[in-house]
Amino acid sequence: DHQRGGSVADREAAARQAPAPQAEESAPAEDAAVTFADMGLAPAVAKAVRDVGYEVPSAIQAATIPLVLEGRDVVGLAQTGTGKTAAFALPVLSQIDTKARHPQALVLAPTRELATQIRERLDDPAAALGLRLLDVVGGVNINNHLRSLAAPVDVLVATPGRAEDL
Repeated sequence: DHQRGGSVADREAAARQAPAPQAEESAPAEDAAVTFADMGLAPAVAKAVRDVGYEVPSAIQAATIPLVLEGRDVVGLAQTGTGKTAAFALPVLSQIDTKARHPQALVLAPTRELATQIRERLDDPAAALGLRLLDVVGGVNINNHLRSLAAPVDVLVATPGRAEDL
């Protein structure tokens, strides 16, 4: 025991004083008692998430959702498939006024493919809330986008160039 840095009691005491390890990006949030409903999301958003089969936020979601709800800027880095889109989108959807008749959120994505993927990920919770999404990207006739924007849209997902064109 002494070759490994002291007695068992010394190592146990050091372990109790050491900070908890960071959660893996792909692991669920460490406190399994925390649900999306507990995180301050609008009740309708928490219900929509539950209805599509999610109860417990991932580590990236647990870390970022409260900050986004506070209006803070967040940079989240995590592996593919860990829920980064939901980490920023669920708090945004929670703050949408369903009575407003104009876009209330703009999500910029660097590529057409990513913009479409983000919009697809938002389809189910947005539909459950009665929100209308639109992705506006290059490579599509701009007149089609302009026609789509004639109707109320709550969230625009766009590439930077097409957002500037509009």
